[in-house]
This record gives sequence, structure tokens and C-alpha cells, in this order.
Amino acid sequence: MVDSQYYLPNDIGIAALDCCEAFRLLSPRERMYAHHLSRAAWYGGLAVLLQTSPESANIFVLLQRIFRKQTPAQLEQVATAVGLSSEEYLAFLVYAAGLYANMGNYKSFGDTKFIPNLPKDKLKALVWASQAFQDQPGEMEALWNSCSCPLYSLEDRQKQLGLGDKGITTYFSGNCGLEDAELAQKFLDSQNLSAYNTRLFKRENGGKACYEVRLASAVQKDCAMDGESDSHCGNFNFEEKEFTVKRGDYAPLMEKVSYYVQQAQAHAANDNQKKMLEEYRRSFTFGSIEAHKEGSRYWIKDKGPIVESYIGFIESYRDPFGSRGEFEGFVAVVNKAMSERFAKLVSSAEILLPELPWPRDFEKDIFLKPDFTSLDVLTFAGSGIPAGINIPNYDDIRQSEGFKNVSLGNVLAVAYATQKDKLTFLEEEDKDVYIKWKGPSFEVQVGLHELLGHGSGKLFVQDDKGKFNFDQSKVINPETGEQVRVWYRGSETWDSKFSTIASSYEECRAECVGLYLCLNQQVLSIFGHEGQDAEDVVYINWLNMVRAGLLGLEFYTPESKSWRQAHMQARFVILRVLLEAGEGLVGLEEMTGQDGRPDARITLDRSKIHTVGKNAIHRFLCKLQVFKSTADVEGGRALYDSYSAVSDGGSHNFLRLRETVLLRKEARKMFVQANTRINGIVELVEYEGSAAGLIRSFIERFQEDAEQLEADLLELNKRDDDWKN
Repeated sequence: MVDSQYYLPNDIGIAALDCCEAFRLLSPRERMYAHHLSRAAWYGGLAVLLQTSPESANIFVLLQRIFRKQTPAQLEQVATAVGLSSEEYLAFLVYAAGLYANMGNYKSFGDTKFIPNLPKDKLKALVWASQAFQDQPGEMEALWNSCSCPLYSLEDRQKQLGLGDKGITTYFSGNCGLEDAELAQKFLDSQNLSAYNTRLFKRENGGKACYEVRLASAVQKDCAMDGESDSHCGNFNFEEKEFTVKRGDYAPLMEKVSYYVQQAQAHAANDNQKKMLEEYRRSFTFGSIEAHKEGSRYWIKDKGPIVESYIGFIESYRDPFGSRGEFEGFVAVVNKAMSERFAKLVSSAEILLPELPWPRDFEKDIFLKPDFTSLDVLTFAGSGIPAGINIPNYDDIRQSEGFKNVSLGNVLAVAYATQKDKLTFLEEEDKDVYIKWKGPSFEVQVGLHELLGHGSGKLFVQDDKGKFNFDQSKVINPETGEQVRVWYRGSETWDSKFSTIASSYEECRAECVGLYLCLNQQVLSIFGHEGQDAEDVVYINWLNMVRAGLLGLEFYTPESKSWRQAHMQARFVILRVLLEAGEGLVGLEEMTGQDGRPDARITLDRSKIHTVGKNAIHRFLCKLQVFKSTADVEGGRALYDSYSAVSDGGSHNFLRLRETVLLRKEARKMFVQANTRINGIVELVEYEGSAAGLIRSFIERFQEDAEQLEADLLELNKRDDDWKN
């Protein structure tokens, strides 16, 4: 019996993401703008298949071909005829829905592989009996043969995403290890080239390592293009290794993205949007991160748009080295009522920031007030949908020019709804209050996390000309009592310096800011919470964090001693910090459940949150910020790794607790998103919240050019064959 963590259960939650009312209120022009940007996002999102695993794109095409010919209902009759039970057929639909929702065969949250929960021979029989196979037997058999083995394989290395022998990744060729990633980062830094939209491929040539850096772009010519001073492309010798920088990764997909971004320009609401989209088009056409950064600057200036969007190579969570961005694109509509609360939080930011536990010198010189809006998502293409976002991720822009925060209201509404009988690891008396206040408390946490977590803190930098952005003769490190001795130099960034821990460390810092500032009465009042309600919001926010720390153990791999999900590692670290605080603040006890199986209970003494809890977070948060500000990788990594360690020693056997968490885990929900189509006017096409509805949404999403698109994906994947893991 294969461990259930590698299956998606048949009863997995699948919810339709409701944006009907938000879409209804848009003007015809706004709808056209949203439609074209959604198309750009969906086509770009397919690049994630090629960023995930060697087999993801081929499995996607296999499923598209099957379901283009027969709906899930029609295919069920075929399944019954070839001997699949109703449970086995549902397992196939759930697998297909999971592949679409995660844009690949690894979970977007946790990076674990998932395989179909039915025998391989039965799935093969279904494929062979499908109409798609009857119409094109040779092509379908070749497609099956190309992906059926990895589709089911659970060899140790293939169980999770990772670099070298620790897992699977297609950001790098299979022969790359950590030392190759580090060398490539040094090379990219030397060329002043961002890793965000790159992949790295390695070949041996006469015993010498040769590297190919591919930039994502529609054009494949490697010369300088119109509007470019330097193409960055060509051949280079670096530390006695050969590097080639080439354009054209995901070219047909980037061409589609560029086309639809250009179409959206005609319906833009203002000049900032037009200029933003023009820069994005240049970025996706030529593979220029500088153009994307320029577009992001216009995006920041586009205050309070009715239709909000962002698109590009954004989050670096799934690059095992932590530098390359996964493609992501979203289009959403402003929720005015909730956005008013966030606007009040932004207005209070300058009062709240000094409350944070680090010295004034470690805070940005000026807080650049961002847009902070609550949005109802129309489209979110990529590997998964978060609850909130703070972007852009370019630290130089965030530090000195600004950023935006968004909270995704219709995602929060369904993602965190909890049934009492599925609430694990809590005392019975906590469950009702948890269910009542989980949503409101998470709303507060997301707001603080995104705005004052990711939006706070200064990086000490000495630029290429030797100029400092701080007074190195006066600034004192509060941890050592001495002058600051290390800082960022030249093109060094947070991601490039802290690499493999950067994402999780930063999420931990932002989560701690949320816990710390939710104790502030002014913050609670902004969100409409007073008196006992406010105290309940604080209690549930902290209780949810310590419970999430325990649940986080699902995302730890003992074999490689590695974490697969940045946020959950961060929450486990916070649990460790609060357990270490002692004085009965947090309790964690192993026990036997009513069903006779291993269980555990988390308790939190609410009377000690404002004292013991606050002091513990104060001390830890100050350390996190000081190490981040001063580019102290050694100190930061030692601190973070120590709290991230999962062992069977000490006062808690976390390895055994992990088994209990896996035993009682609930699968993460999947979302069904609407489509838009032009039928004289732009219409919204909605689907039911089921595996069949999710599948149908993807078939209809790419109807107009399905065959060409599938051929392009297969060709792109074939191009990588020489480098396969």
C-alpha cells in the first residue's frame, strides 16, 4: 500500500471560486481588459508545466486530448465498460483535476508528487478505450509511453521537488547539483542578469562543464533587439567554465502572452496601465527582467484600479535554489468594502511600524504607502492560489519605490472554511470559537503579514559606486552591541544571498510581524473588532499559528531532512519558538484518539499571549530582521536551521508527531475558476465545484487553438529531452 500522501483522496474539497457579482459590476471596457489579461495569464501559466517535472506537460496533453473528445460523463460509460469501478473512475477524475489545479503532477503546496489512485493497467485500459485513442492510436500510444512510467513512479528522488539527488526539478537539468546552482548564481550576478526568468542546463564537453542559461522569451534570436542596449546573450567564460545565454524558453507560450497583453492595452483605463503593459510585452518578447521591473514601476503607480492584475515570473518558492520565479498571472476585481479597512491599515502604518522590535535604523527611511486592496479573483493562473500577495518581489523596488498588497477575498471565503468534525489537534472547547473566528482572524493576519511584514525592514546596501544607504560609522547591531560589519554589495539581493532559505525565512518574518501587531488594539479596531471579540480574534490567530506549525510537519521530508513548503516551515519554526518560551504558553501532547489511533493536542494559554508570547516573538523577530538587514547569511542560516530541525529527541518527538499529522491530514482544497468569452460582449462562463467542472473549465479555456497548443507543449518538452532528469 502506497502512503496516502501521494494520492489525492476522492473526497477532496473542490470549490468554485465565485466572482459573479464582481464581474457583473464591470463596464464593457473593463471586461475586455480583464478578458485579454486573463488569456495572457492562462497561456503563460502553462509554462509552469515545463517548470515542474519532465512528464507534466505530456500528462497535461494526454488529458486534454482525452477530455476534448469525451466529457467526464461520456467517458464514465467507457470506464465502466473496461472494468473500472465508480470509485476508480472518480479517482481518475480527481487526479486529472489535481494536475490542472497544480499545473503539474506535484502539489503546489508542499511540492510532493501525486499519482492516480487506481491501478496502472486500468488507467491504460481506459486510455486505450477512449475516443481520442480510437481517432489517433499511434499518437496516443506514443504519448502514453512517454509519460506513463513517471506518472506512477514513486522512487525516492521522484517523491518531491528538489535539486540533484534530493528531488525532481526542471529549473535545472538533472545532472545539476547545489554547486552548479551556486556557480550559475555567481555568473548571473557578474552579468547583472536576474535568475527570475531563467533555467539552467549543464553538459559535459571533453570533461569540461558547459552551461546553458535560457531566458523565457517569445523571440529566439540572440542578438540585441529594438529598444535594447544589451541582449545579455552570447558565450562567456566564467571561472574556467563555459556559459551560453540563450533566448526562447517557452517561446510559443510567451508569444501568446505578449499578444494578449498587447490586446489588453487597447482597453487600459489610464496611461500607467498602458505603459505597464508595454513594458510587460517587451519583457515577454525579449526575455528582459529589466523591462518587467519597469512595468512593475508603472504598476505600483496605478493606484486603486477597478481591475487589478500582475503577471510574470514571480514567486521563487519552487526553485530548490530559491532564485528562479514560477510563472503566475492574476486578474481580479476590487472588493470596495473590505478594501476600505485595508486602506485604514495603510494609513496607520507609520504609527504601527515603530512598534516593531528592531531599532529605527533597521527600518526603511521612508514608508512608501502602497495600495492595499481586497480583490475577488477572476483568474489566477499558475500552480496554486494564495490568500494574499505582496509584490513586486524585486527588493530594490520594494525598498525605495514601493509595492502593492492584495488580499484575495473570494479565496479566503472558501479556502479556510472548516467543518468541526475535520478540526484536528484542538481541545473540544476551542473548536467552536476557532470556527467562528478563524476567517476574521486570518483576515487580520493576512493584512499585517503582507503590508507590515513583507513591507517592513531595511536592507543595508553599498552600491557599485561605493555609496552606502546607511551610516556604517553609527548604526549599531542590537544583537552584538557593535557596529554593523556586513551588508549587501552591488548586485547582491536578499534572494541571491540567502538563496535556499530566503523564501521561508521571509515568510517567517512576515508571520511573526502579524502575530506581534495583532496584539495592537488599534489594528483590531481597524478590522472592526472590539472588547471580547478582539481578544477572541487574537487568541484564534495565535492558536491557528501554533496548530499550523504542527500541521506543517506534513511538508517535511525526513529522508532528505528538507522542507517542501516555505510557509509551513515558517509556521513550524514559530511553533518551536513559542514552545521554547515555556511558562505554559503552548502545550503539545501526544495521546491516543477516540478511534484508538495516535493523536495529539495543542493548547495555548490565552492569558500569557500578551506577556510570554509577545516577549518571545519580540526577541526572535528582532534577530530575524537584524540578520536580514545586515546580509548575515551565516548567522541567519544557523538560527533558522536550528528552529527548522525536526528530530525525535528533546521534549517533543517531532518525527513521531509527523506520522500522526500524516495519519490525520486533510487534503488542501482545489478551486474551479470561471472563463471569459467574447460573444458580442464579454461573458463570464462558470462551472460547478467538482472534478468534472474543473476539467471542463480547462478544456474550454484552450478550445480555439487546442491542437496547435498541444503540439507546442510536446515540442517544448521534447526540446528538453537531452537534459531530462
